[in-house]
Amino acid sequence: MMVSESVKKILDGYESDTPGTKANLARILMQGKLGGTGKLVILPVDQGFEHGPARSFAPNPPAYDPHYHFRLAIDAGLSAYAAPLGFIEAGAASFAGAIPTILKVNSANSLARTKEAPSQAVTASVRDALRLGCAAIGFTIYPGSDAAYDMMGEIAEMGREAKAHGLAVVIWSYPRGGSLSKQGETAIDICAYAAHMAALLGAHIIKVKPPTEHLELEAARKVYEQQKIDIASPAARIRHVVQSCFNGKRIVVFSGGEAKDAEGVLSEARAIRDGGGNGSIIGRNTFQRPRDQALKLLDAIIGVYRGEA
Repeated sequence: MMVSESVKKILDGYESDTPGTKANLARILMQGKLGGTGKLVILPVDQGFEHGPARSFAPNPPAYDPHYHFRLAIDAGLSAYAAPLGFIEAGAASFAGAIPTILKVNSANSLARTKEAPSQAVTASVRDALRLGCAAIGFTIYPGSDAAYDMMGEIAEMGREAKAHGLAVVIWSYPRGGSLSKQGETAIDICAYAAHMAALLGAHIIKVKPPTEHLELEAARKVYEQQKIDIASPAARIRHVVQSCFNGKRIVVFSGGEAKDAEGVLSEARAIRDGGGNGSIIGRNTFQRPRDQALKLLDAIIGVYRGEA
């Protein structure tokens, strides 16, 4: 596999990493229909843990089967597939080497009472990721949570171990809890802050939600207004989040979030592209659709990142 110039430029930003870690990043960046472009589309399927099986898979019953998601990611020409331990184990032999996998090593569930201090349990290990041939581990932090410091300590330790074994580190950075309002969870100042925290924690790939124009913190509002930071359009807000991740030297992808119509998904992808984001990590908006519709939508998203739409 020859690494493209675009991918080499991205890898140059990771100055402390070993050849093994850079090789695993290259596996993801060179995979699928966007391989070599520096853009990514990743399929994450951790929603069964987060929301329960019926809420996740009943809209498209074949998706109860872990193999369905491997095949969807492969047939759609995606960059990687991310899931918790059980789902990766359930297809590890059948799909070995077919697509880079990201082992989600911590998870939450909707049964817990965690309003001010949401957290996640560590449910897998770096050793599991190595055993299963994964390219990376994935870990969620909740900036703003009263439990955030514990989560940061966990990923700092696991990240060091992963890098020592040549794995890449993906951080889902989702602000919530503490004194944050619901609107504040996707506020531009909070999203940019959360993305920057993930970069500071050593993430190779940072996953955040597309930010809104809302400003949550009064201290931040003053700076945004004084410095005339452009947050007026979705693309401008994406650009600011990317800038917050070491001026674009870290890979930043944006989640698809709750179900929306196809044009809403594509409009969001255009904003990510135009703002300099690296791509989308999109789950429910694809696997909850019938397979033919999901493949059509994923192909259209890839077309956006290719500049075709």
